[in-house]
Amino acid sequence: MQSDLKKVLYREDQIASRLDGLAVQITNDYQGKDLSVLAILNGSLIFMADLLRRIPLPLRLDCLRVKSYHGGTVSTGRVEFDHAALPDIDRRHVLLLDDILDSGNTLAAIIETIRAEARPLSLKSCVLLRKMKERHRPIEADYVGFDIEDEFVVGYGLDYQEQYRNLPLIGVLKT
Repeated sequence: MQSDLKKVLYREDQIASRLDGLAVQITNDYQGKDLSVLAILNGSLIFMADLLRRIPLPLRLDCLRVKSYHGGTVSTGRVEFDHAALPDIDRRHVLLLDDILDSGNTLAAIIETIRAEARPLSLKSCVLLRKMKERHRPIEADYVGFDIEDEFVVGYGLDYQEQYRNLPLIGVLKT
């Protein structure tokens, strides 16, 4: 699978080191607060598992299955998820975990839905990767693992047609 990569951006040890730093920030910010983590599946699964093991706080974890790429290499602009699947996050501090901030459509749609349908005490987002590009929606993440160029990446949970998620690194797919 690694032979399908044009280049490797981040190896396993680099990712682990950055997750240590994110965990310290998040732990400090949520100390003594009722925290609910809402992970966006499937892409954030590996990121979520590795990050949350580094956060020594009591927290609730729920997942939300969202689709926006629909098998391609660019966001379609169409975000699909079941609004009824939102967990009970009223009166809690909510941290959204997602694999990548690309167009901004997915994160914006989820945040808008949560604000309209729930009453969280606070709502922040954490992404493993943030593409450095103009977004379709004016949105930024509160916590960012790495900034990357506008390239299609796979590995460490990110996929192309449901492949490459299990790579222990993040790389640019050959096109």
